[in-house]
Amino acid sequence: MARATQSTNEAPDQTLPFEQARDELNAIVAELETGGLGLEESLRLWQRGEELVRVCQSWLDQAQASIAKAMAEVTDDEKPGE
Repeated sequence: MARATQSTNEAPDQTLPFEQARDELNAIVAELETGGLGLEESLRLWQRGEELVRVCQSWLDQAQASIAKAMAEVTDDEKPGE
């Protein structure tokens, strides 16, 4: 887990699959919850977690947009008189 973190202004790393980002985030949360880490390690994990949250949110936003588009197409197809 020694990846460099992105600044909050950068786009999330979309090359990371949603499931992998989610699983890594869950592992980080579990590690932070156990405590006993030094300040630097806790901060590094927190920053990586923030990056992973952005990745997951980006994937979820894309999925939501795809669903909305599909629903709009279905609704357009059902309009009478066309």
